[in-house]
Amino acid sequence: MKNIKILGTGCPKCKQTTALVEQVVKETGVDATVEKVEDIMEIMKYNVLSTPVLVIDEEITIKGRVPSKSEVTELLTK
Repeated sequence: MKNIKILGTGCPKCKQTTALVEQVVKETGVDATVEKVEDIMEIMKYNVLSTPVLVIDEEITIKGRVPSKSEVTELLTK
């Protein structure tokens, strides 16, 4: 099971990324938990300056931008 976290304070880009990741998980049937992390102290632990950040199994995969659907699909199915 993959552990997916979206780090972001709740801005539109963070919400868009969360919705996109949840959609891809649903469509691909990937066994994963999706967690939205909005606590700034938690986000700071990842040492990132720009959000949204996509973290898969504690590895930062995308930061500072909204990924494309194909990009998320590729990351989750590899």
